[in-house]
Amino acid sequence: MDAKPDTIKVSASHKEEIPANRAELFVTVKGSSLVSGDQALKKAREVSQLVEALISFGLSPEAIQLQGVHIEASSGALLKSSSATYRLKVECEKLDQLAELLDIISSQKNATLERIAWRYNEEEVRERGLLIALEKAKGKADKVARSLGVKILGVYDLIESQFDDEAPFPQFAAQATPKRAMGITSEPSLGMDIQHIKTVTVNVEIWYRVSGF
Repeated sequence: MDAKPDTIKVSASHKEEIPANRAELFVTVKGSSLVSGDQALKKAREVSQLVEALISFGLSPEAIQLQGVHIEASSGALLKSSSATYRLKVECEKLDQLAELLDIISSQKNATLERIAWRYNEEEVRERGLLIALEKAKGKADKVARSLGVKILGVYDLIESQFDDEAPFPQFAAQATPKRAMGITSEPSLGMDIQHIKTVTVNVEIWYRVSGF
């Protein structure tokens, strides 16, 4: 069995913030009738009203997808007259349109925005972060080796890990205002995150082979 060579271990990391460049809006629409399949986008009245408003704004039909239908039938029989809840995904490729899309959705009486999923162009950032972390680790290893009076011979082992730090943000939050605390009635404050940033962290742990201590 080969003996483990003399090694030194160093770790390094790099963090970088990435702004979201697009978003997916998940919307539920309460309908008064049941229509199955993609025909619901055209034939379920409450759904088609929202779809038409979004397309009139400028979204392509392909940006609006039906993801599911939940049937609400009190009698147990599934009829076309049964009410249903339709789950839609609306793709927002340009974040400067997000506020207007939210306004369109909120103007539909039967539509509710459930959540926003933020999307990023992050592959380049992750690759760059790995290279920067490797350079940091190499610099640290050189300093350690010099201080110990040894030479770096190569890499014995390397472990890379990445993780994202994306703090959750409430979609809508009614908050008490100083006026309300004083007994003065005011409109609820609706908080909505229309820009989003997450932090990507790349960590490396490297065992460098060195000449004998």
